[in-house]
Amino acid sequence: MFPHGSLLLLLCVARLSSALPFEQRGFWDFALDSMDSGGMMTMMRDEEEGSAVEELPSPDFPMCPFGCHCRLRVVQCSDLGLTEVPKNIPPDTKFLDLQNNRITELKENDFKGLTNLYGLSLRNNHISKVHPRAFSPLKHMQKLYFSKNLLTTIPKNLPASLVELRIHENRIKKIPAGAFSGLNNMNCIEMGANPIPNSGFEPGAFKGLKLNYLRISEAKLTGVPKELPESLHELHLDHNQIQAVELEDLSRYKNLFRLGLGYNHIRQIENGSLSYLPMLRELHLENNRLTRVPKGLPDMKYLQVVYLHSNSINQVGLDDFCPRGFGMKRTFYNGISLFANPVNYWEVQPATFRCVSDRLAIQFGNYKK
Repeated sequence: MFPHGSLLLLLCVARLSSALPFEQRGFWDFALDSMDSGGMMTMMRDEEEGSAVEELPSPDFPMCPFGCHCRLRVVQCSDLGLTEVPKNIPPDTKFLDLQNNRITELKENDFKGLTNLYGLSLRNNHISKVHPRAFSPLKHMQKLYFSKNLLTTIPKNLPASLVELRIHENRIKKIPAGAFSGLNNMNCIEMGANPIPNSGFEPGAFKGLKLNYLRISEAKLTGVPKELPESLHELHLDHNQIQAVELEDLSRYKNLFRLGLGYNHIRQIENGSLSYLPMLRELHLENNRLTRVPKGLPDMKYLQVVYLHSNSINQVGLDDFCPRGFGMKRTFYNGISLFANPVNYWEVQPATFRCVSDRLAIQFGNYKK
């Protein structure tokens, strides 16, 4: 038998020989553990599916701006106090997040070599100046988020590949003719919370665009803008100072599914103005100054939701919502809001809502002066 001392020594040696060697972990390894790019990848999921293993850059050759997180071709440089676009952005980057920084200007070569970029977020910076060729390398960019900056005009030479532009909460007062020229793929523009009056839209400002979605809320509009794209499916003009809807205001928008005119000062909707919207499904007129239900609703075969709450409506007629003929309406209402109006629900005849899918779809509530 071995002495106790020799036995103890042999056990220690065996234990050491079976242990794994120490491995130094680099910055990239820790970044992979802590990085959560779920929000960014959700944006990219509709663009491309791929193998996560194949797209990881080699730990031996990391290329990532200092302080940023780089993973799966997403470069996240938000909330770093940056005053300019960082250098050393990987050329295969698909999404670049620069939001919540202090960037004041986009220079000519800031995005040089980023030909694969799909989405760019510049939200909540201090950008007031954009070089005319700043976006020239971005031949495949589809999403540009530029809200909460200090822009006074639409940047020039936006990529022709652009599909979505969000540029709300800037200082834009004028949209010149041709501001969106060449953007034949554009589908969505969000430009609310800019101090744009009706006179700020020059003739031809939206020429050539085939938008589905346009929001110009919280602006300085006193009427429905003229010459918006005829292709629109959604138009949101809420939170403005629109006084009335005149006969020809909506004549271009025969493809509208949803129209937002809530939170304005609308007192009158001219008879026949809604007849230009045969495909409308949803109409927002809440928080205005209407005294009657707008004329023409019974003729809108596909209308399903009408928001009329918080107006000054003091009576509701038998035929204000539903057509008289059976089968004339293709879809029943599933939402009518009339609360916060000086109309007593017990004075409204039940047959008024004969084309409503369910009585719970009618919201009257209580009126308080």
